[in-house]
Amino acid sequence: MRIVALAGGIGGARFLRGLKDVVAPGDEITVIGNTGDDIHLFGLKVCPDLDTVMYTLGGGIHEEQGWGRADETFAVKEELAAYGVGPSWFGLGDRDFATHIVRTQMLGAGYPLSAVTEALCHRWQPGVRLLPMSDDRVETHVRITDGTGTRAVHFQEYWVKLHAAVDAEAIIPVGADTAKPAPGVLEAIAAADVILFPPSNPVVSIGSILAVPGIRAAVAGAAAPVVGLSPIIGGAPVRGMADKVLAAVGVEASASAVALHYGAELLDGWLVDEADADAVGAVEAAGIRCRAVPLLMSDPAATAAMARTALELAERVRA
Repeated sequence: MRIVALAGGIGGARFLRGLKDVVAPGDEITVIGNTGDDIHLFGLKVCPDLDTVMYTLGGGIHEEQGWGRADETFAVKEELAAYGVGPSWFGLGDRDFATHIVRTQMLGAGYPLSAVTEALCHRWQPGVRLLPMSDDRVETHVRITDGTGTRAVHFQEYWVKLHAAVDAEAIIPVGADTAKPAPGVLEAIAAADVILFPPSNPVVSIGSILAVPGIRAAVAGAAAPVVGLSPIIGGAPVRGMADKVLAAVGVEASASAVALHYGAELLDGWLVDEADADAVGAVEAAGIRCRAVPLLMSDPAATAAMARTALELAERVRA
């Protein structure tokens, strides 16, 4: 079976680890990773979501925080601070710096991001084919109004520095309108037997991937069933501040509203948590098959069960 998953960072990576636990030997998983979170820091190209997937599936992630490297040290960050070089709000560890240095060197030598990602994965052996959504530069920005007036800030500044404490007025995937899908992305979608939307942020993770011209149409026109898992449980994000960016695009923070935001043109099936069982009717009325099941990734077994249920729903849709 050929499975394609569109994934952001922590939620997507943890779900993919559960997915790997339940697929049969010989099944192929292709992950189309969000690069809208990418940012240039200290002269280096940083790809937070790609790295989170790579580290998580490769066994190098800091488990408690869900991002960055395990057994990390921060000597370089401390030295940069001693020189007065910022930003201080984005903490890169010493081990993590090595990844960004290698990536930046390869990009500078003319390799596209997709080839660089493949090379980095050769070390980590994540057990999936990890593709960036595009080789072109796309960066998600957020329009806000604060004490300095109305301005656009990089999503990382909004999320990490400001902690989404200011209302997001608009989400702008800068460069997405002229970007092209990375090599292999459209081919993987066309050849897929199942397409999954993990419980990643629907606006700035999966939404950014779908903003690259050609990807949304490919998913909508795919022969494979498309099944998503709600990142909202009981009216609140499982992790992070997805409600802030959902509000910016006029979507309520509820399991049913996110399903309707994607719409029946994309989704064939949708999983909501048991706490949102009352949402099943509204989702199915929109033409999307829906089930209420446990959706908290509390441990590896629970995450594997979620992945198994998503594949089972895909089979029911296909039948």
